[in-house]
Amino acid sequence: MGRRIVPLTLDNLTDLPTTCRSCVFWELDPVSAKAAVESGKAELEKESWISAVLLEWGSCGRIVYVDEIPVGYVLYAPPAYVPRSLAFPTSPVSPDAVQLMISRVLPGYQRQGLGRVLVQTVAKDLVGRGFKAIEAFGAVGREVPSCVLPAEHLLAVGFKTVRPHHRYPRLRLEARTTLSWKGDVEVALERLLGGARKEPALRPF
Repeated sequence: MGRRIVPLTLDNLTDLPTTCRSCVFWELDPVSAKAAVESGKAELEKESWISAVLLEWGSCGRIVYVDEIPVGYVLYAPPAYVPRSLAFPTSPVSPDAVQLMISRVLPGYQRQGLGRVLVQTVAKDLVGRGFKAIEAFGAVGREVPSCVLPAEHLLAVGFKTVRPHHRYPRLRLEARTTLSWKGDVEVALERLLGGARKEPALRPF
């Protein structure tokens, strides 16, 4: 099986799940997001946001393909591009960090290490761009909003709580600490990527 991880661009934006392409939870402030959804313009707003971030900051996501089928993705950006983050009680994101907005792996491909590989891919990208860490708002409790990652998942892939909260703690992963995962990742890559690494410059370390 051929597996690869590539940067998110406007050309492959349609490979994101429909629910993600039409979701502007993080990309707009609460009032603007509600208006975009009600007017049916959420997907256009999403494309506009990604276009602006690509032009001003650069790559803000990755997509994982298995046999050319998109099976997972991750979106991230500096907090200045993520208006919704200011609405969280544990904001703001640290100035030396980039916010992990959302990460998903389709049901048939979960529990194979892809979630951790996506995080490592982000970390490698950020180290090369001068950022020290990845931060994310986690959700605690039975009802987890669809656009907020469970804190339990973030802890499982290496994040540590930096600002506790009973509902929305803020968690952080020092980007360079992922260097210590190299051995584990190489084993995972052998299993997940099967040697078919079409994007050697982007593969996780």
